[in-house]
Amino acid sequence: MNVLLSIKPKYVKEILKGTKKYEFRKSIFRCREKLEMVYIYSSSPVKKIVGAFVIENIIEDHPKILWEKFKEFSGINDEKEFFKYFGANKKGFAIEIGDLQIFESPADPRILIPDFVPPQSFRYIDDNFFRGAVNG
Repeated sequence: MNVLLSIKPKYVKEILKGTKKYEFRKSIFRCREKLEMVYIYSSSPVKKIVGAFVIENIIEDHPKILWEKFKEFSGINDEKEFFKYFGANKKGFAIEIGDLQIFESPADPRILIPDFVPPQSFRYIDDNFFRGAVNG
């Protein structure tokens, strides 16, 4: 099983540069031990699947602790923005980005799924979703 993760283009850029080594989330995938790949959907205005990565680790903790531990590798310059995202949440998740594959030709999900609706946060996708559709 794989997951398609919506990420804002400014953070996608940091992931692709290698400066963002953790992706932060308020909620996490239920079946995380069964996940093989996380596909990166760069949200509007890009609206393409630009790469994929293996989850190295998922750390669950209070947002303050996550910020202290991982701010250097967060790809986020503004601490206020980080805490605004988490709001009053008492827990958060840091997804450690493992082996990263950047696609030479980003995939348009509307070609793969004609009625595609970008996920708010993430969506599970079938193992065959990208077979032959993207090159890495």
